[in-house]
Amino acid sequence: MFKFLKKLFGGDDEPQQPTDEEFEADYDLKLAGLERVLGKMHEMVGHAVIPFQVGGAVDMYYFPHDCEGTAFVTMELLNPDGSGPQPSSIGTYELLTFTKHDINDESVKEPFSAIERRMCGLMTTIGFYSFEAVLNPGETCEVPAGEGEPNRCVVFDEYRKPGVDFRVGDREHGLLICMELFRSEMEYAMSEGSPKLLELLKSKGHYPNSDLDREPVV
Repeated sequence: MFKFLKKLFGGDDEPQQPTDEEFEADYDLKLAGLERVLGKMHEMVGHAVIPFQVGGAVDMYYFPHDCEGTAFVTMELLNPDGSGPQPSSIGTYELLTFTKHDINDESVKEPFSAIERRMCGLMTTIGFYSFEAVLNPGETCEVPAGEGEPNRCVVFDEYRKPGVDFRVGDREHGLLICMELFRSEMEYAMSEGSPKLLELLKSKGHYPNSDLDREPVV
């Protein structure tokens, strides 16, 4: 955590940090880039009480996607100079997860809220970790949960809309899906390869949603 905060705020030997105006301008460019890929963002934003930059949770930005459901996206990992998480095979990136529940559907308000909070915790932990470790599509990881709870199992994948790159102004970045899995599915990915697991999930209609109110595919 200390390295993460030092990276954000710098020290005597660090470059001068962006101004509020530069962050605001970069936010507008990032939003435009995300909307080109994911469609229009929902007007509601899940703001954290304690900002991510000082050790709190990520803000949650909601994108009702073309098929049934909602994408949860971070907008705080990439800096105005293009730096951010440790560059992976998709460069620097923002995180996203998906639920089958539609934010605009009042009939699923309770399950939507439950998975929104769960995914916020997941992306916050992975967001901090991304500044220390290289995270590539196809890799799996275990994310610590609350005391007495089992670790959460996750597979990473690249999100890419055919013919549309995620660009922030003139910079190209990546979008990294964090998809929660059952443990048996993660073990299958580790033994047989993530591509095989992802194909199974797609064939059953579960990909890329992190909802676990379903049967494991393996």
